[in-house]
Amino acid sequence: MTCAVVGGRRGVSVACVLSRRALARLRLRAIRRGVWFRDLRDVERKLLDLTIVVVERVRSVRLARVVSVIVEKLLDAVESRFSRLVRMRGRGLAEKLSQVAQGWGNLSAVHWADDLGFVEYLAVASVNSSVGF
Repeated sequence: MTCAVVGGRRGVSVACVLSRRALARLRLRAIRRGVWFRDLRDVERKLLDLTIVVVERVRSVRLARVVSVIVEKLLDAVESRFSRLVRMRGRGLAEKLSQVAQGWGNLSAVHWADDLGFVEYLAVASVNSSVGF
């Protein structure tokens, strides 16, 4: 599924190309993770199943709005704890450290926030750090 994070009126959302293949892959992933039946209502599951069967690519704006809400719900549900930790904690810490280092004159610090290894390291280190010290 081709997705991009987009800022909208209500905040940040995920914009995806809603194709039959992408929706089928997402459905399979959700079933394997056990969130298809747990996190979606019956009507939502049926709508996605019907969309996968009938439509090659969603072109209707109205259908895209409804399906994209369900897709966002599923994407949040199938995201692993580690990925969520990296996104929520690691990315912010990397950006802050990058800004501090740039302020000190380190020119290579511009790329720190984009370095996935560094972001993952900071996320894991933040979990393992002791709060009392």
